[in-house]
Amino acid sequence: MQILSDHQIQQKIKRLAIEILEKNFEEKEIILAGLNNSGYGLAERLLQEMKDVIDIKITLSRLSINPANPIENDISINMDVDALKGKVIIIVDDVANTGRTLFYAFQPLMNFLPKKVEVAVLVDREHKSFPVSCNYVGLSLATTLNENIEVEFKGKEMSMHLN
Repeated sequence: MQILSDHQIQQKIKRLAIEILEKNFEEKEIILAGLNNSGYGLAERLLQEMKDVIDIKITLSRLSINPANPIENDISINMDVDALKGKVIIIVDDVANTGRTLFYAFQPLMNFLPKKVEVAVLVDREHKSFPVSCNYVGLSLATTLNENIEVEFKGKEMSMHLN
């Protein structure tokens, strides 16, 4: 079942970008750290929307984590840690399910002192098992634990389905 169309997803992304900029308009740089492939895909789209609104430095980065077993492998961020110190970091993911992946995504950020860390998601499912809240949410959904939300980024086209 389709939840949102490409156009509706684009509107949500535009709104998320504006909200992030509204809360961080005085910053000299914002770092968007996309979680794995889907979070990175959303971060790329947020970056484009943000650049259309204001001219500040926005850096794109990728956080790599194994969602099935986050402690099995090291969690990495593809930026020099020194470049992250004292900066605003927005962790970006497509869907926040239990909050486990987001919870462990904070781990590499605890080795230095960022100015602020916030979370932006396209979809926030309302059954968290971990103490993670999302600062920027495109859509909140109350779903069952057995249901799965799939967000696809194919080129410029996006889709969101409930399975």
